[in-house]
Amino acid sequence: MDLDKIQRLLEIVAESGLDEVKVEEGDFKLTVRATPKKAEPSAPASVVMAAPPAPAPAPAAAPPPAAPSSEPSSEPGSGANEALVLAPIVGTFYEAPAPDADPFVAVGARVEVGQTLCIIEAMKLMNEIQAEEAGTVAQILVKNAEPVEYDQPLFVIEK
Repeated sequence: MDLDKIQRLLEIVAESGLDEVKVEEGDFKLTVRATPKKAEPSAPASVVMAAPPAPAPAPAAAPPPAAPSSEPSSEPGSGANEALVLAPIVGTFYEAPAPDADPFVAVGARVEVGQTLCIIEAMKLMNEIQAEEAGTVAQILVKNAEPVEYDQPLFVIEK
């Protein structure tokens, strides 16, 4: 089963309100379970996979909590010369290619079209997220090793 099919299945489960869906294709088995909804508007789905696991790099340790920001509370990417980079898939955000490596980008860094900004791990696959516009990284909206949802803002790029 390819990643696009799995992503679509996750979207269908999230939209439908189903509690659980099981899919089998040959020896590949996939179970998607929605977590119970609490006070949050959308509950992420958990995925259990019974296919042989592929080796993947160990996830980086989560950084300590950041100090409260003194920036204005305006919506990220709301400026005329700003663009948001959104998560194209559900997964885990990694700022660097390995736990001991330098981050792909930092606030203030100049990025070019096609430059790797981060990695999102989904189903043990590492997906490089690349800049679609050239500019300067104004904000990084996600912390390392944090789960992200589909279409969640990751970066603000000043054009």
